[in-house]
Amino acid sequence: MQYSDIRRLQGRGRAMYFRSSCCVAALLAAGLAPALADDDAFHPGNLLVSRAVYDNNPANVVAGSTQLSPGCTGANCATAIASGTYPQVFNNDTVDADFGITTKIILDQITPRGSWVSSLEVPNSSQPHLRAGSDQMVTSFSSKSELALNLSTDKRVVSFMGYLAPVDALDVSNANTPFVIDPTNPTPGANYRIVATVDKNGKFTFTKTNAYSGNNGRAAIVNGEAGVAYTSGNAGNGSNPQPAGVVVGAGAQILTPAEKPLSAQQDPGLPTPVGSFSVTELGDNADKVGKDTNFRGLTIFNNVIYLSKGSGGNGINTVYFIDTSGNNATGNPAACPTGTGVPVAGAKLPTTPIMYSATNLPKLGVFPYNMCVLNGFNPVIAKDTTTGFPFGLWFANATTLYVADEGDGSNVFGNDTGTYTDAAAQTTAGLQKWVFDGTEWKLAYVLSRGLDLGVPYTVEGYPTGTNATTGLPWSPATDGLRNLTGRVNSDGTVTLWAVTSTVSGSGDQGADPNKLVAITDNLAATTLPQGETFATLRAARFAEVLRGVSFTPGTTDGEGQN
Repeated sequence: MQYSDIRRLQGRGRAMYFRSSCCVAALLAAGLAPALADDDAFHPGNLLVSRAVYDNNPANVVAGSTQLSPGCTGANCATAIASGTYPQVFNNDTVDADFGITTKIILDQITPRGSWVSSLEVPNSSQPHLRAGSDQMVTSFSSKSELALNLSTDKRVVSFMGYLAPVDALDVSNANTPFVIDPTNPTPGANYRIVATVDKNGKFTFTKTNAYSGNNGRAAIVNGEAGVAYTSGNAGNGSNPQPAGVVVGAGAQILTPAEKPLSAQQDPGLPTPVGSFSVTELGDNADKVGKDTNFRGLTIFNNVIYLSKGSGGNGINTVYFIDTSGNNATGNPAACPTGTGVPVAGAKLPTTPIMYSATNLPKLGVFPYNMCVLNGFNPVIAKDTTTGFPFGLWFANATTLYVADEGDGSNVFGNDTGTYTDAAAQTTAGLQKWVFDGTEWKLAYVLSRGLDLGVPYTVEGYPTGTNATTGLPWSPATDGLRNLTGRVNSDGTVTLWAVTSTVSGSGDQGADPNKLVAITDNLAATTLPQGETFATLRAARFAEVLRGVSFTPGTTDGEGQN
């Protein structure tokens, strides 16, 4: 180890901040990283990657003893079948569908080519200097849709979402929020969801919300000019009909980031939706109110908020936008009175919540509606479609949109081929390129070469062979892509970075170590170019998963170009 490459930080509880990439693997393996950062922690033009790290403590769960979920009653209870040892601990998902363990969050700064620069640990209860009432946040391992990273509209901060809970708490991602209690939720705990921001100096802020009760917040973007944040996620883990607070707290939300520490923040009150959608806009029969807005991906382009939905049996798995031009006489968005359309010219970002009718909540949800399916994208309800699972969204320009498709999640394994056959056969999983013709968006092609869809890979320390609980191989394989970001290069190409989704024989496929990949595409191409292939820049290690990717705080348009 070259100690000349390491310097001490000032302040209580500060560890080491590494600037050199020398001996990175040894430093990480020795537990000397991640570290807290100081002034100018992040260099503009670098990438930021979110990573969840499980502490692999066997005592976290006791097989044959621990009751799942904590505080459960009657038929809602299950007895753990595996200890806290990774990855076997996630076999408990086979008896407790809500199973998860909260873990610390690491933000890794890397160069666009994948060289490690530094790491920053989000404050959490495992840090010895942290008091019980200190600002802190965790994620849920293995909730695969969490920890998206997004640069704010003014480029000053990166934002993401998690929970106000200690490390190693069980089933938090499906617990209620403190002031939106669903008595039918089989997971009876209560934890605030948290919106976090981090600036270029490594300074965090945290804001409580009662949104996403019974489920998880996935992404957040700060509108720096207006002083508000937009979030996406899912709500509800109980019976139908859902309580009003659950319906209101789903999907797209708006809030004001707090300036006070968490301990000084009052109850944030009921959730405040900024977007709503119903399948009835397209003439379909209503389904489970509140689940049509089970949103995951979130981005802003040309003052329009775009979201994606790619999971669940309700709603439509597709790409959406929020229409701020008003409503027609029937309460549908003016830009798309029949459910599909494109944003109006001169659109403005919303700065206030929807003014909805509380009387109509049980049957209509948050009404009037103000969201549309982006014209050209799938308009067919989820229960009638088996392809298309959009996640991350990134606009290269006004006529080019890249959509990360995470794949169908099928872990059917072919012993004759040695692959996950359904995953390997997919034609829409990976990175989709969509082109706008002035009226509608059309799929140009799908980039997947180099992802090796469905092909098992090994991870040091991770088991091989068959998981006796599921009867399938432990080894994971890439199934598609989740969160992504990109940049337009000066030579007419675009470079995109994305985190992979996986399939495996694990009790929970979200617990598989995954990868950060990159690809460069010809921006002008409308047919699949020959030779474009993904390269792996980073790979999660044992007991780790990668979740989000963005540029660092302070990165402005054009920085980091080739």
